[in-house]
Amino acid sequence: MTELLIENGLIVDGSGSPGYHASVSVRDERIAIHRGETPELDAARVIDATGKVVCPGFVDLHSHAGLTILGEPHHDPKVRQGVTTELIGIDGISHSPFKSHEELRRYIWLDSGLNGYPPYPADWLSVADHLDKYDNTVAINMAYILGNSSVRIWGVGWGAEPASDAQLADMRAVVREAMEEGAWGLSTGLDYPPGAYASTGELAALANESARLGGFYHTHTRASLRAKGLLAPWHEALEIGRRGESAVHLTHYRQGSQGVGSHLDYLGLVEDARDEGMDVTFDCYTYPYSGTTVTIGLPHWAKDGGPERLMAALNDADDRERMKREISRERLYNNWLTNFTQPQNRIYDGRSIEEIAEMREQEPADALFDLLIEEKLGISTVGLGTNEQTLPAFVSHPHGMIASDAILFGEFPSPRSYGCFPIVLAEFVRAEKHLRLPEAIRKMTSFPAQRLGLPDRGLLVEGFKADIVIFDPKTVKAPATKREPKQFPIGIDYVIVNGRVVIDGGENTGSLPGRSLRRGKAST
Repeated sequence: MTELLIENGLIVDGSGSPGYHASVSVRDERIAIHRGETPELDAARVIDATGKVVCPGFVDLHSHAGLTILGEPHHDPKVRQGVTTELIGIDGISHSPFKSHEELRRYIWLDSGLNGYPPYPADWLSVADHLDKYDNTVAINMAYILGNSSVRIWGVGWGAEPASDAQLADMRAVVREAMEEGAWGLSTGLDYPPGAYASTGELAALANESARLGGFYHTHTRASLRAKGLLAPWHEALEIGRRGESAVHLTHYRQGSQGVGSHLDYLGLVEDARDEGMDVTFDCYTYPYSGTTVTIGLPHWAKDGGPERLMAALNDADDRERMKREISRERLYNNWLTNFTQPQNRIYDGRSIEEIAEMREQEPADALFDLLIEEKLGISTVGLGTNEQTLPAFVSHPHGMIASDAILFGEFPSPRSYGCFPIVLAEFVRAEKHLRLPEAIRKMTSFPAQRLGLPDRGLLVEGFKADIVIFDPKTVKAPATKREPKQFPIGIDYVIVNGRVVIDGGENTGSLPGRSLRRGKAST
């Protein structure tokens, strides 16, 4: 029996082709397309999509929800945007594999301001066991990419020392095993220790191991290289791709601020690499606001040894003075802080460190260091991290796709956490006409699915998996703002995951049909 029939909608199938009117039916989680008159099917549920667009579910290639979704499985901030698949393990930060639960616990603690905590003690070690946690327990599909930090902890440890030949061979074996258990490639976050301690050669070797099994290299590049030139971090990424014979994906790619080079330099780097014959793509988010853990602005030496070393540095008078001299001033003074969990500190949520320091009658750096101790490192920071004037050039570029980089905790997250995808439809397409609707949908559906390598998602075509979004192109809107970021989109009426309706008339049904999409087994 047909479970679902969607009638009278405009099908925009994710390929970039113009839309057409047809009906879509779903049976056994698979799509059938019916052109012409509506078929007479014995359907358990019929949705009238008159005046609406019917398209594939959105695929987010940069998600920090791998732990938080286990505690909030209905995943309202993302599924209400139309997201039906997310990639976790990005920024080099994956939460498997580990040799012991203690090492996993320490790693979760180190980056808690970026990824949060699971709702219970993490009880997995392997990639396979980790991925089992998402099968039919969460609202959307979860794809996993292996972060090089967990690989380095496995092979080298928490310190900054170079990898020996034997350690590199061990790390290559870890990559191989993770890929065999379902990972889609290798990710790096080269501003986040201990993965940041990896050399270019080490990363090229690991990227090569991933590429040999069909994976790609997904990178948050090394900001410290900017001292050698504006584009040096991204040149390193391309060099890793060349030496590793790997496809390269540059994540949250954008011009950081006005007057620092030209956005044409960034886009030209991608275009030139593709002209050279490299497989290079990028993603960008759709708001000018950044979002990360506040500890990213602290020097690497203070983290050489793991979270305990950083806590010791924050408590040591000499280390604090040294950190004050070296701290990233931009991240300290131009952002606001969020994710305060201690009751006495919640009054600081959404305020800048300067405001907080005045409230606490402290110097800004001391206020931040004391709060990090009180909050056990788990503070997030949000601020302007993108030149808003050139952002449309990245959003509309044919080799780029959309990804949220969303952090889903704190009272004042970046508004992209609630509006990254619908703002494309409302502002970049309908209002400002930076790109046409079929191309916008391609950049949120089939293009990221192809980048991952998903064989049967990202398109509304016969036989593909039934991940579907139905929205009103005239009313779709993203109300999320800097001061009121936790606002759900308007005009996204239905979201269907694996053939089951999760958002129904704009409301969450509570259905949890999501599953892990394992490389080589994505259809199961």
